[in-house]
Amino acid sequence: MSLYKRGNIWWIAVTKDGKRHFFSTKTSDKKKAQEIYAKVLLRLSGTDAENPTKKVENRLPQSNITFAEFFKNQYLPWCYGRYEDYRIKKYYLNILPEHFKQLKLYQISIVEIEKLQTHWISKEYSKATSNKYLAILKASLAKAYEWDMITEEILKSLKKVKPLRGETKRLRYLTEDEIIKLLDNCESYLYPIVFVALNTGMRKSEILNLTWNNVDLNGLILLEKTKNGERREIPMNEPLKQLFRQLFIKRRLDTEYVFVNPETGKRYIDLKRSFATACKKSGIRDFHFHDLRHTFASQLVMNGVDLKTVQELLGHKDIKMTLRYSHLSQAHKKEAVNKITGFLKITRKQGKI
Repeated sequence: MSLYKRGNIWWIAVTKDGKRHFFSTKTSDKKKAQEIYAKVLLRLSGTDAENPTKKVENRLPQSNITFAEFFKNQYLPWCYGRYEDYRIKKYYLNILPEHFKQLKLYQISIVEIEKLQTHWISKEYSKATSNKYLAILKASLAKAYEWDMITEEILKSLKKVKPLRGETKRLRYLTEDEIIKLLDNCESYLYPIVFVALNTGMRKSEILNLTWNNVDLNGLILLEKTKNGERREIPMNEPLKQLFRQLFIKRRLDTEYVFVNPETGKRYIDLKRSFATACKKSGIRDFHFHDLRHTFASQLVMNGVDLKTVQELLGHKDIKMTLRYSHLSQAHKKEAVNKITGFLKITRKQGKI
């Protein structure tokens, strides 16, 4: 058993029953870390740290609650208000087999998670969906570790479970002609929402949750809550500023939200039916609202905007997310160069070629 420092934090290493365990003291103060270390030594020797004459159960910290109990009663309440994809997380337990939900946290292993992947494959979930569900699981268990509910050894082993390979990254975006057709076929209440998406790349949830406090009519949208939990500022172009000024004049005074159902006075929750109708009228197939975000990014790249700027506008934490648009830049440049073949041709002259 030893006390050591990792970065600014002191950690304790313990060998028990032939297995090596590591856990954080969560302090950079050496004196406090030594006090915690001393208590752990007493506990492992079978003595209560507060009452040295009293014997206690000799075991490392571990949670006896099931994964379902942890996820529903602790992780989900913590996620609420912090993540835009809370609704997806709330649905998560429904796609887990009963066996996995009843596992104790300390019983979750590589084998159990890979069996879970096999279950999703048998249900014919796409690789993208399976990988998304795996990411949710890993994020929840990382939080369990932060809350001292599982050991670092368990967390490290779980990280070895790899996402399924061969995931197809869907990238559907509209041409300029399709954009015009779509806007022409939007209902009056849907038009400004789609217009905002096409001019900002904002997610649907970010748009529908937009309040007038987030909008600076001089040309800036301030997002306090985003999917990755970070604040984002989005500049507005002139057409977008004009749109928001028109909406501001007609706004309802009994709500803070920008996009409100005039019949109920409440913000819109979803637009699937009306958006699907607009796409059908426009002759646009295989297109979802989120693809408006891809359209915004694709149009930027094809018009020469660098990927770093696109990353910042979309709010991607990792540049890898933005690199999916990189081929559009090269393709667009190639297309531009090929346009000159119509008027510039190779000519053969004596002694030239």
